[in-house]
Amino acid sequence: MAFGMTVLRRVSKSTPLARALLAGEVALIAGRHLGRLSGEERRRLVVLLGTAARHRGHLGPRERRELALITAKLEPRLLLGSAVRRVSPVPIPARVLYGRKGSPARRAARLGR
Repeated sequence: MAFGMTVLRRVSKSTPLARALLAGEVALIAGRHLGRLSGEERRRLVVLLGTAARHRGHLGPRERRELALITAKLEPRLLLGSAVRRVSPVPIPARVLYGRKGSPARRAARLGR
C-alpha cells in the first residue's frame, strides 16, 4: 500500500477533496466491473433494474434469472472487496473481503482482476 493512499484515507474524514478522490477511485473500480459486460448486457441490466425499481416484484422468473446471470458477471463480491480494500483506513482480512479460500472472488483478487 502506498504511503500517499494511507494519508489520503486519514485526511478524507475532514477534507471534502480527499473524499471526492476516494469516491472517484471507487467509481473507477465499478467502471472496470461494468466493462466486463457487453453493450447489450449493460442495456438489458438497465432495463431490468428500471422495471424492478418502478414496479416492485414485477420481474417474472425468467427476468429474475437473467438479472441474476448478468449480476454474477459483475462479480459483486470482488467489486465490494476491492472498493473496501482501497478506501478502508485499516487493513481488512481477505476472508472478510473476498470470502473463503477457493471462492471465485478470492481467485479473481489474486489474479488482479
